[in-house]
Amino acid sequence: MMRRVLLGVLAVLVLVPLASEVAIAQKKKAAPAAEAKPAENASEIPDGPVLSMLIRRTLLTLNNANISGNYTVMRDLAAPGFQAANNAARLAEIFAALRNQNIDMAPIMYFDPKLVREPQITPNGLLRVSGFIPTQPQQINFDMLFQQIAGKWLLFGIAVNTSPATTATASPAKSNDANKKKK
Repeated sequence: MMRRVLLGVLAVLVLVPLASEVAIAQKKKAAPAAEAKPAENASEIPDGPVLSMLIRRTLLTLNNANISGNYTVMRDLAAPGFQAANNAARLAEIFAALRNQNIDMAPIMYFDPKLVREPQITPNGLLRVSGFIPTQPQQINFDMLFQQIAGKWLLFGIAVNTSPATTATASPAKSNDANKKKK
């Protein structure tokens, strides 16, 4: 069995661990504007296609950073709190174990993310999305936080790991695809 590795990058909140090893970026004192705080207008949870896009874009950005060894774009596309807590060198250090596994996550484009819990808006106004991409032989597990700034959801925290793919798949009635349209 392959060793499960959890890689986390968090600006303020610590996400629920997905495996035995955790790498967490320490929060630096940031200007008050950069800290996560509830939006003046309550944020709504995006519908399925938007959630799917956020998940895939984030994982593909991480994949490109892992392939190139350059984490500046990932950092620059993230929320101010994430940027304040992480420089490119720190992100390279955090994701070194995943990068050293030489896993190309590009095939996630062809798989729908499966959510393990309903997306939620945290008390701090962050969108939390947790689940996996059912790729073979390893599935990609994720736990992500996004902060809405100027109407856009920006990465605020991420934990990613791989684990052996499950052989059983959820029945369509019980599946919680991120791509489904919200009622």
